[in-house]
Parts: sequence; structure tokens; C-alpha cells
Amino acid sequence: MILYLAGYKPCARRWCMDTSDIYLLSSFWEHKSGRYGSYVLQEKHILDSGAFSAFSGNNNGFDWDSYVRKYADFILKNNIQKFFELDIDVVVGLRKVEYYRRYLEDKTGRKPIPVWHASRKRDYFLRMCEEYPYVAIGTTSAMEEGRRIRQNPMILKWFIDQAHSAGIRIHGLGFTSSKYLPYLKFDSVDSTTWLSGARYGQIYKFDNGQMQCYDPPKGMRARHHDLVNRHNFNEWIKFQKYAEEFL
Repeated sequence: MILYLAGYKPCARRWCMDTSDIYLLSSFWEHKSGRYGSYVLQEKHILDSGAFSAFSGNNNGFDWDSYVRKYADFILKNNIQKFFELDIDVVVGLRKVEYYRRYLEDKTGRKPIPVWHASRKRDYFLRMCEEYPYVAIGTTSAMEEGRRIRQNPMILKWFIDQAHSAGIRIHGLGFTSSKYLPYLKFDSVDSTTWLSGARYGQIYKFDNGQMQCYDPPKGMRARHHDLVNRHNFNEWIKFQKYAEEFL
């Protein structure tokens, strides 16, 4: 299983490293200004549309047509091989999402990774498995349906089994539970959890196949967020290497 680390920003926090051997997931929402690192060109990189960030902000009347055109241009310019569709069903409806998906296919000559949400129903997931070599399912805790799934993660097994029965790969968005990953057998997942060092002062340590999280003492906060993030990033790289070999 491949564990993609999301949210990495090279040199932005005054620490740089060779990322050529690290699986990274980045968001077009952060790259659209033209500032991004060379890691987007690397084989082990996967690109998210950034659509969630776009509609999470104050974006009434957002120009999605322009956004998807820029997204396609970025994919072509940087020769991105793996990228997600704009899964904005709750904003523009599924029919429009399908239109944008076809646009990406026509413009880039590549199939995006469609993202299943509960509103699409299970039959739609089966059709995704027939038409695409790589599919994804939303499990991030930032979305209500993701929070419902996390209450009973084993419901994901049906989707994983269906994908594998069709001979395709499946990605779990925002799912890195070391408790369930050995049983669920995703082909890939991603996480920004390592960044909680800056948000909450938490320290991570990977040991014996498990990621341990340590909270700061009550009433205290981390002083040097950059150092905490770098430490956590390195520990999650250990998790990544373990997952690639054993999960």
C-alpha cells in the first residue's frame, strides 16, 4: 500500500529535503498561483484538484469552468500522470462533475481518478470500476460522510473488494488508521495528520508498525512549529516505507 503525505511545502518552513523517493500528494488550489516545487514533476506525486478547499472558503459564484481549465493546463504543463477529478457533487451536481471529468479526459488524454461519494449510490461505484483503472472513496473527517465511515471503517471493505474484483486500484482519501489498514487493503491512502504538530503541538513516533501520537503537556504548546513538523514528517516517512512493504 502506498501512503501519500499531503501538505508538504518545500522550503516554506525553512527546511528542504530530497523528496524524489517520497510519495507526496499536493493540491492544485495551492499551486494555482504559480508557486510550487519540482516534486510535482516526480513519478511518486499525485495531484488533488483542490476543489474542497475552493468550496470551503467564501467562494459564492466561483467560476468552476475557469478553474477546471486551469487545472487541465497545469496537468499538461507538468506532465502529471495521477490526478483526481473535481468531486464537487454537492456544489454543482453530479452531471456537471461528469462534464468536468470528460473535459479533463479530452484535454489531457488521461483518465482522472473519480471520487465516489455516498450520494452517487453503490451502483455508480460499480460503473466507476468498469470505466476507470484507479478510483477513490472520500473518507476524510472534514466531510460528514467521511465521519460516518470512520465510525465503522469496515464498511469500506465492500468497495475495496469490488475494485479489486474488477482488477483496478482504489485510494482512500484521508484515511490512515493503522488499526484498520492491515485489513482493508487499500492500494493507496493519504494524510495531512503529520501537520498536526503545528496545529496542536502533537509529536508522532512510528514504532513497531504503529504510529504513536503524544500530546503536549496540559497548558503548553510547541514553540518551534517548524522543528515539530520536520520531526513528524520524518516519522511519517517511516510509516510510508513500512506501509509500502507490509500493508
